[in-house]
Amino acid sequence: MTRTYLTTEQLSARIHYDARSIRNVLVDAYLLEGRHYIRPFGRRKLLFIWEAIEADWLSSTHDSIGMMTEDSEVCHG
Repeated sequence: MTRTYLTTEQLSARIHYDARSIRNVLVDAYLLEGRHYIRPFGRRKLLFIWEAIEADWLSSTHDSIGMMTEDSEVCHG
């Protein structure tokens, strides 16, 4: 399995969040060290694992919006 490692600025460009918001709000509240990001060599710099973030983002989005039925009713199934 290949992994795509992104800096905070690169992740910011992909998800359209300010880099400061990623560092101050998302890290440790929603993004978990070891799953969504790593600190190479125990340093301060963060590298985000895009595939893990994308998979969790897509699964949580699907769960929260439900599925639309043909007559435009939301089905939370």
